[in-house]
This record gives sequence, structure tokens and C-alpha cells, in this order.
Amino acid sequence: MALTNKQRRFAEAKAAGASNREAAEAAGYAASSASAAGSRLAKHPDVEAFVEMLKIAALVNTELGDQAGGSPVGEMPDGDGEFLDSLPQTDDPLTWLLALMNEPRAKIFDRRNAAQKAVDYFHSKKGDSGKKGEKQAAAQKATGGRFGAAPPPPLHAVK
Repeated sequence: MALTNKQRRFAEAKAAGASNREAAEAAGYAASSASAAGSRLAKHPDVEAFVEMLKIAALVNTELGDQAGGSPVGEMPDGDGEFLDSLPQTDDPLTWLLALMNEPRAKIFDRRNAAQKAVDYFHSKKGDSGKKGEKQAAAQKATGGRFGAAPPPPLHAVK
């Protein structure tokens, strides 16, 4: 069940009780196409399953919260699941991405995206050498072997 970000937001809004159109608008669809998008998403099997899972989880959390007499178990401080206050205030994007990636309360989607962006700081793409670098590497490779430059002759000291 791999949902896109918009599908996940639609399902969360739908599980909270919004109509198809309202949930589609909350997910980021244009108001002019929200009704059609909401109808289409409501019929999507993965989205339907995720909505049901969210409703069941909310029901279980509510029942457990009523028994304990406090707030529901696993309730997040804010509805978005964003915990930006626990991330460091830094000018270094790598430090911030690594902190988000390792934040257990952040959404898994955000953690995965942070990991993907952080990889660029550690590994460069193979195609990043450019045309000049490729030509130089090809020239170095061509100089070896049978047609390469011969080694210089040995020098002897004459007395």
C-alpha cells in the first residue's frame, strides 16, 4: 500500500469526517477539480484501506483514552505529526536533515525524504564528472597498452 502524499492527506481528512470534496481540497487538489478528484480517490482501493485503518486506529485510541481517563494513547501534540520544535536550529542543512531522518515521532514519509536528500551530501552521482572529465579519463585509458608512450630508455653514466 504505497500512497502518495496527496492520497495520504486525503485519507487523513476523510477519516476525520470530511466530505470527498473537502478532503480533496485539504489534500491540495484545486477547488475546480476537487469534487472529481475526491470521488476518484474515495474509490481507490489503497486509499479506502488506509481510511479504514485510520478510523479503526482512532476508535481504538479513543477507547483506550476513555479507559485511562486521559488523552488518547499515541496522540500527537499537533494534527500534522510535525515535530519541528525538537529539530536543531542550524544553518547546516545536513545536520537538520539527519535530525529529521532520526526523529522517531516524524512521519515516515518525511523521514524517508530527508534520508534521500541527505544521501546527496555523502555520495555524488556518477554523471557529475562532466564532459571534460570524461574526455580526460578516456584519454588516460587510451594512453596505456600497445599504442601508449614507450618508457624512456635507460640512462648509463659514461666515464
